[in-house]
Amino acid sequence: MRLSPRLSCIHHLNNILSSSLLQLKQIHAQLITNAFKSPIPYAKLIAHFCNNHSPEATAYAHLISLHHRHPTNLFLFNTLIRCAPPQHSISIFANSVSTAHFEFDDFTFIFLLGACARAPSPPTLTTGKQIHTHILKRGVVSNIWVQTTMIHFYAINKDVGAARKVFDEMSVRNNVTWNAMIAGYCSQSGRVAQKYGREALELFRGMLVESTNSDVNPTDTTMVCLLSAASQLGVLETGVCVHAYIEKTIDSPENDVFIGTGLVNMYSKCGCLNSASSVFKQMKQRNVLTWTAMATGLAIHGKGKEALELLEAMGGHGVKPNAVTFTSLLSGCCHGGLIEEGLHLFDVMERKFGVVPQMQHYGCIVDLLGRCGHLKEAYEMILGMPMAPDGVLWRGLMSSCMVHCDVEMGEKVGKFLVESVVGDEWCDGSEDFVALSNVYASAQRWENVKAVREEMKIKGIQNKRGYSSVQTRG
Repeated sequence: MRLSPRLSCIHHLNNILSSSLLQLKQIHAQLITNAFKSPIPYAKLIAHFCNNHSPEATAYAHLISLHHRHPTNLFLFNTLIRCAPPQHSISIFANSVSTAHFEFDDFTFIFLLGACARAPSPPTLTTGKQIHTHILKRGVVSNIWVQTTMIHFYAINKDVGAARKVFDEMSVRNNVTWNAMIAGYCSQSGRVAQKYGREALELFRGMLVESTNSDVNPTDTTMVCLLSAASQLGVLETGVCVHAYIEKTIDSPENDVFIGTGLVNMYSKCGCLNSASSVFKQMKQRNVLTWTAMATGLAIHGKGKEALELLEAMGGHGVKPNAVTFTSLLSGCCHGGLIEEGLHLFDVMERKFGVVPQMQHYGCIVDLLGRCGHLKEAYEMILGMPMAPDGVLWRGLMSSCMVHCDVEMGEKVGKFLVESVVGDEWCDGSEDFVALSNVYASAQRWENVKAVREEMKIKGIQNKRGYSSVQTRG
């Protein structure tokens, strides 16, 4: 049966999976020739152009949305914002604020905030705040999905305070809203991870209180987030309580690969490897994250050989290791002092498994060599990296120099750190000056110690106090 030209266009759009720009343009020409007025085929065409992932295709999709007749162009504009690469979506919206012939609606801002959440972090936090201002001006801030997407955007950009402010100002919340805020707390890393882990557990208690008066109830997503919070805190009692709640409220949790992986990760990080192994063996399905969580647990507790055995077992179960898996295994070799195994693993990870070594993998090898006293080899490893080393690698080598009392290498690395002032979220530079000072002190070079301390005063660098986290009962 031969299709009419109009139906032929729809048939091609419904069945196309991937196509060249030329073919997509030909379909667009047929839509225009056959006078299609419905926005739906044009919206599908925009989505296909955006899936091409080229600047030319995105620009052409933008032209389609601009030239379609009023009043359906808002629908096409929203489709463009939803489907285009994040940075393009933000740019298109910014250019349309003063030129658009229609009022933006809730969907515009939901898709736009989603684009901001997916885009690189530094520039989009400011952009997202500007979009938040637009939302307030246009009076759509009361939409629960706009607010929930806003919480997700702020949390993923590490502005948890702004996310919580939006959450607290909401008059109505649903499961997705609560999960977005709890997940936002659990996604934070670094020194604030424990603080926000506690906030996540406290918020869960509030969720349980609200569930008695509304349709809000914890879901499997909530449980995965809580297990992550318990892992960050490293408090076994809290993790066991969450596990007990899961057993009471979720049917067959061993069939849920995400909950099972969360349990393995929680028990491993809380130091209960027997429980982690028990959950791991009971799971009906395991993915690469599950295997990695188990390998990480073995690695951080010094069971490097057992972690390496998991790599062989993964292949037998048809699971391919990824970059995180190798980071865990190499870390296990570091903790266990398995230098030959670690170097062999680093050598085969790309050649045999197709995983290209990244910064964290080089860091593990530098740590492994440094712990075993091969400081020169570790130094040469850093210099031979295909990417620029970060401060973490140099500080790891500096720590090994202090452990093995290698003053010459310690001075070389320490001077590099303090002169380049390599600061990041883990270190503001004060630790580098203190480490160099300690190297000199270990060699009783007191004039050099004095010089380093004087330089700290001149630059206004203060030595931060150490702190510990202690769990108390009651």
